[in-house]
Amino acid sequence: MLRAVAAEPCGLAELCERTGLPRATAHRLAVGLEVHGLLHRGSDGRWRPGPTLAELAAGGADPLLEAAAAVLPRLRDITGESVQLYRREGIQRLCVATAEPSSGLRDTVPVGSRLPMTAGSGAKVLAAWAEPTVQRAILAEATFGERVLLDVRRRGWAQSVAERESGVASVSAPVRDGAGQVVAAVSVSGPVERIGRRPGVRWAADLLAAAEALQHRL
Repeated sequence: MLRAVAAEPCGLAELCERTGLPRATAHRLAVGLEVHGLLHRGSDGRWRPGPTLAELAAGGADPLLEAAAAVLPRLRDITGESVQLYRREGIQRLCVATAEPSSGLRDTVPVGSRLPMTAGSGAKVLAAWAEPTVQRAILAEATFGERVLLDVRRRGWAQSVAERESGVASVSAPVRDGAGQVVAAVSVSGPVERIGRRPGVRWAADLLAAAEALQHRL
């Protein structure tokens, strides 16, 4: 299956044709490989090699995490707030990197935390650029609707106030790879009383600059 998508991205019908597998089997295997990052299904519904393949080819080094180590601390210093980087895994989001302020009240999300895709600015960003089938699964349980995702794609960032956790506000932006595919969401979060009920107005420009810096390194 990996060889089938390596030459050219393909939809499920083409994947079945190239592998000779029944449709249900091909879909089940493709979804399983996507969970582990070996395949990635873009917004066009076509399967392509996933980020884990690049990580393995690089001997275990993850380019996204290397970029995050250089960019996230600066965003933390600019905002004075907690910074996180999330990847989508199925209908969950995984925190893969953080940068925390040295003191004061903060919104700490440990690396490795799995959060639902049903609330929060990071969830909105990852859902906004997810394939339609994943979007429908998320929207069935989410606190936000399809119109919110349209607004996120239009302006290029998302914000939330007390959605994921009471008293916490956040703003997030998409991180793209060299091919322009959204591979992660970078977020700034903190107490509502400190960053306000419109965190996007305050931090969106700095967040978008950080997302662009991450893409440049990728």
